[in-house]
Amino acid sequence: MEQTQQPHQPEQPQKLPRATSAMVLSILSIVLCCTGIGGIILAIVALVQTSKDKNLYQQSPESYDNYGQVKAAKIIAIVGIILSAYVIYSIIQAYVQFGGYEGFMDEVERIMEEGGYDFENM
Repeated sequence: MEQTQQPHQPEQPQKLPRATSAMVLSILSIVLCCTGIGGIILAIVALVQTSKDKNLYQQSPESYDNYGQVKAAKIIAIVGIILSAYVIYSIIQAYVQFGGYEGFMDEVERIMEEGGYDFENM
């Protein structure tokens, strides 16, 4: 029996294992940036995942073909951190400006009454 040798097929590039989940988490960090801490947590987790995939890619760049997705996820996660930090800063600034939660709620009520909402008759 004679064996025929198959020509060596080049290995198909794989997808980096955490690229998709990092992208989803980074997008969610922007969606949830208005919650402040929720956006920061998701963005940090996405950055950790992109860091792991970057290390994996640097060990063998020819084995992976979606490194661009990892770079995009990293950029989006950084934007999510910046937006979330701004929201947290704004909330803290509002509390300081109005003298805490009670002062803030009094200001909200005053603005609502100026707009025609009557909380007394609700």
